[in-house]
Amino acid sequence: MMPMSTNDRLDNRARLPRDERRAMLLSAALEVFTVSGFHAASMDDIADRANVSKPVLYQHFPSKLDLYLAVLDLHIDSLVFALQKAIASTKENKNRVKATVDAYFGFIDSEGGAFRLLFESDMNIEPQVRERLNRMTYDCAAAVSAVISLDTGFPKEESMMLAIGLIGCAQITARHWLEKDGKIEREKASAMVTNLMWRGISGFPLQN
Repeated sequence: MMPMSTNDRLDNRARLPRDERRAMLLSAALEVFTVSGFHAASMDDIADRANVSKPVLYQHFPSKLDLYLAVLDLHIDSLVFALQKAIASTKENKNRVKATVDAYFGFIDSEGGAFRLLFESDMNIEPQVRERLNRMTYDCAAAVSAVISLDTGFPKEESMMLAIGLIGCAQITARHWLEKDGKIEREKASAMVTNLMWRGISGFPLQN
């Protein structure tokens, strides 16, 4: 059997369902943005990585910023969902803390490039990017805050303050772990951070 030509491969790509093609483009964009950064990346680079023509890429995303924001939205939703799922997975608070930390470390383990894009990009000063990152922080903290408020009876603002502290700890320690290329085993790192966070939050008394 003769190998497919480049045109054959492009034709096959052109027949992909719209959702599959979009997912393919977002995956290619994440790779290019992670390696090159937003400013150095080009739509040509992303189209080449996705093995599509640039007009096809522009059919889905009118600009490089639109494409970047779409990549962010996809992975922000993924992280927020993972955190919400972790919190809902158990009614034991110590296990909730563990599940929360595991959600961050698990996200890094499977989507390290996305994590860097979310937390280490110089695009964080762009208003549309900052708005999305603020929303991500709020959504994650709101999920934790709801449990804290229910268990302690603390007002909303106090519960949110503690929740921000918890997710900030999980996020920053996970970033450190990523920067060190996982020199500590993931399970050990996650357990250490869980112990640190639990010793802190468990000091607040439950309401009767």
